[in-house]
Amino acid sequence: MSTAQVLTANRLTDGIAVWYDRDGTWNEWIGRSAVANSKEEAENLEAIGKKAYADNIVLDVNLVEVEEIEGQIRPLRLRERIRAEGPTIEYMI
Repeated sequence: MSTAQVLTANRLTDGIAVWYDRDGTWNEWIGRSAVANSKEEAENLEAIGKKAYADNIVLDVNLVEVEEIEGQIRPLRLRERIRAEGPTIEYMI
């Protein structure tokens, strides 16, 4: 594995995008994500995601490729950047 990865999912209770963090919880902020830098670390995150899915905590669990720039975690794919940063348009209320 050459690219760093983080674990993301949608919280079952409200569908919000969440990221598995360094403290072992699901967090709405990608910046606290546990980052896998090896195949073994990625497999460990994947196992954590499968268990959380089986325990009905999250759904749509995926490993996402990221880059770390000046201490900030940024997904490589646009879809995941939108999930991490929010909608690309402002909602009118």
